[in-house]
Amino acid sequence: MPKLKSHRGAAKRFRSTASGKFKRRKAYGSHILTKKTTKRKRGLDTPTLIHPADQKKVEDLLPYGGR
Repeated sequence: MPKLKSHRGAAKRFRSTASGKFKRRKAYGSHILTKKTTKRKRGLDTPTLIHPADQKKVEDLLPYGGR
């Protein structure tokens, strides 16, 4: 059986953790930053885990756990 290909778009957006969960970046932190407070920008800067409802979808897209 051939190796499975990773979904390249998903591979650039998600990283797997040691426990098998996936990290993601938060939205709204890339531009129009002048009107956002420092506290808000700092919160957007930290990665977070994907929602448990999306876990199976991302696992199917990244059969070997991402990069």
